[in-house]
Amino acid sequence: MIGRDEELSLLRGLLADTAAGHGSALLIHGAPGLGKSALLRAVGADAVEGGFKVLRTSGVEPEQWLPFAALHLLLQPVARGIEDLSAPHRSALNGAFGARETEPEIYQVGLAVLELLADAANRQPLLLLVDDVQWIDSSSRDVLKFVARRTRDLAIQVIAAARVHYSESYVLLDLPLEPLGPVAAAELLDAGAPDLPLPLRTLILERAAGFPLALVELPKAVKGTTAQSDDLPLTQRLEDAFSARTDTVSPACRTLLLVLAIEPAAPLNLLLDVSGRLIGSAVSVDAVQEAVDADLVTLVGYTPEFRHPLMRTAIYTHATLADRLAAHRALASVMDDTPERQLAHEAAATIGPDDRLATRLERFADASQARGKVAAAVPALRQAADLVLDPQRRTGMLVRAAELSSEINDRTGVQTLLDRTDMSTLGRVERARLMVVSDNCAFEPSEPQRRIQDMVTAAAGAFDAGARDVAENLLWRAAARCFFQDGDARVRAQAAAELDRWNPDPDSPHVLAVRAYTEPYRHGADVIARLDGVSEDRQDGRILHFLGSGAMVIGDIGRAVRYLALAASAWRSQGRLGMLARSLAASWPQVYLGRLEQAREESAEGLALAEETGEWIVWLGLKATAGLVAAMRGETEQAARVIHELRMHGLFPGMPFVTVMAQQTDGLLALFDGRATEAHDILARAFDPADPHFHSVSRWLLAPDLADAAVAAGTVEQARELLAGLPGLAGQLPSEMMVVAHAYTDAVLAPDDTAEERYAAALSALPAGWTLSRARLHLHHGRWLRRQRRNVDARHPLRLARDEFDRAGARPWAEMAGEQLRATGESSGRRHANSAEQLSAQEMQIAVLASQGLSNREIGQRLFISHRTVGAHLYRVYPRLGITSRGRLAAALAALHGEQPTSDASGV
Repeated sequence: MIGRDEELSLLRGLLADTAAGHGSALLIHGAPGLGKSALLRAVGADAVEGGFKVLRTSGVEPEQWLPFAALHLLLQPVARGIEDLSAPHRSALNGAFGARETEPEIYQVGLAVLELLADAANRQPLLLLVDDVQWIDSSSRDVLKFVARRTRDLAIQVIAAARVHYSESYVLLDLPLEPLGPVAAAELLDAGAPDLPLPLRTLILERAAGFPLALVELPKAVKGTTAQSDDLPLTQRLEDAFSARTDTVSPACRTLLLVLAIEPAAPLNLLLDVSGRLIGSAVSVDAVQEAVDADLVTLVGYTPEFRHPLMRTAIYTHATLADRLAAHRALASVMDDTPERQLAHEAAATIGPDDRLATRLERFADASQARGKVAAAVPALRQAADLVLDPQRRTGMLVRAAELSSEINDRTGVQTLLDRTDMSTLGRVERARLMVVSDNCAFEPSEPQRRIQDMVTAAAGAFDAGARDVAENLLWRAAARCFFQDGDARVRAQAAAELDRWNPDPDSPHVLAVRAYTEPYRHGADVIARLDGVSEDRQDGRILHFLGSGAMVIGDIGRAVRYLALAASAWRSQGRLGMLARSLAASWPQVYLGRLEQAREESAEGLALAEETGEWIVWLGLKATAGLVAAMRGETEQAARVIHELRMHGLFPGMPFVTVMAQQTDGLLALFDGRATEAHDILARAFDPADPHFHSVSRWLLAPDLADAAVAAGTVEQARELLAGLPGLAGQLPSEMMVVAHAYTDAVLAPDDTAEERYAAALSALPAGWTLSRARLHLHHGRWLRRQRRNVDARHPLRLARDEFDRAGARPWAEMAGEQLRATGESSGRRHANSAEQLSAQEMQIAVLASQGLSNREIGQRLFISHRTVGAHLYRVYPRLGITSRGRLAAALAALHGEQPTSDASGV
């Protein structure tokens, strides 16, 4: 390798870390010809020398039809280990590789692959080399993404190469490959072609522009010719050079190369058979040797492979149209055992429309979808759309392909299909279906009122056309936007009225959710009353999510936490990570119940899953929750950093449901820092309808903070004015959020002559689960008693406040309560060390599950990580907790919270 010293040094450093048990994942990206594949080969050779087992795979354009094709190739060297996996993991991999009729959930396969690789890496460090990522089938791509994000505590290194830089998080590290500098370029050229005439050498250096492939291959192409200047792009110039080499080979070799270009993963016997059919006589391995001698292919065992992907592209594109069509027809004739490839070749061999073939492709897509093989159905529909004349039918196919692409989280594919759709041909149902797909994968934050109105109108059209399921899905999404983007009164009323027009079952979870999202003050009391009578199916994550999210947006916090926890459990069991991230939004209401540790754990897990699955709206909410939790725990720098990252996200400005949360965090940080007037001003902005931080419902969660800031800043009258509408709205919407906001502010902002009775009334009114708000009220009550010179009376509420703040890990408030207690003449005992000061969110999650008796494998299954990663975390946890075994975890964790353990789990 010439000119790649820095890159090789980085890669060798990663190998050294991996050998020590600290794996990672890296994406090398750059234009064709920069030497990505050469780097992979070099680091692979180094790894073998270093005692690694190297697993290789690469993307091949034709195999994008075949789910898990690239993954199957990658795992062949460790496939024997599949039999040693647990039954669920064996079943997932057998289903992925064709031993079952139905295809398992992608993340069930991902976890099975992770376990397989983790077991192999326990014996010998692994290097996974993945080339041409841009052509890998979507199923393999998603599994590799899953594994790549979970190698940190394993002896597994993933190095991938692609022509493009993926905006999605494919891997954790990034290595853009640049052209060689002038000195290295000249050295590489002279190493391969030392006798070039000076004018030709100068011209090649200029044309190659530092691309290693061009520096190696262009001298071969111009030997014996007169160099001429032209304006061809470098890639095309290289393709021309490669295709020109076929001019001197035999017809049999040229035909073999074309068939190999079309089916690069085909076995040699099939390549020779099809080539013989095309030229009308037998083609022997001599044709293969001829291709090797022409420096176009190499042999890996008995399998010919092109030396570079550009060679394959060049040979295919420079073949005549007649030859290409004939090759596709010949391949179709011998592929009865792989119908997806047979259909692909028949489509490629077709010129112009072919309704019969389009129908066969549609039927194949139907069958694939019925077996859960969605990734195979998408390209079939895409090709079928190219073969039909009827624009309406074509649009229907593209819409369906977009829906299926959305199912497998292929957001780039969705956008490509949406771009091809002719909107003028859309019927009412197709228009609604397309809006559902667009809302899910290509969320448009701008002009929220118009967008909500358009969605409601499209839902009405679908309902009138008889597609009730589509209509309900779209209306729910429009209603959700009414919350996320705080739709105005007009679009909220329009969405609610459309639902009423359908004469729906008022107890349906879908109906309750839409009414909660759209008109909470009008329907909130009825929704709360009906939620009391709902009997939920604990396995139906969708219904549970409707109930939980509906309860959350109106501030029915206790119910929201319960329903969303059940939904999360259902999604975990099904391996639906995107939906699990959505249900972990329950971390937000956990904050108000004083469960800061649980909120920290759930928001951290949810953030990782949302980032992994592209759930960016969910990511915003979870990020805001993480910042709020950090502020309440006294982690000032972390809270400020998280909120800064949140505010920098492109979607943030158009999402009032998170702008109001960010404002709450900023206000608390100012308040805890002693900047009371600034805190009041920050929080007051969330109550101004003209301010971008205003949210017509969620602002009431900030009411207690506003009251705290007002008392500290001496701006009680201004706060009372901002909260003047609260009693009336609390009467319309008697949710926990509104009850707490009203009771808390009524007491804290009360004049001295009525404060005593209002504190008593407020403490009685608070819902039982709102322990943090209760502690804050005790703190205020104790302060008020101190101001009345009733120090002895103040000690009891201040003790209650301090102990609850300690238990919750709310350090800033705990310190305030301690100061107030000391001011009464009572020494405040040292607070309990909070667990999160010693353990990360995931470490705490694992420790709790282990203390409950779950095995490492069970914990890994629950958290979608390897059981060996679980073990690595526990070995770091034990010394931090001052213990040496699993059996002591329950007691150690209880001690962190100042509690007595309820049970002691034996070593499992």
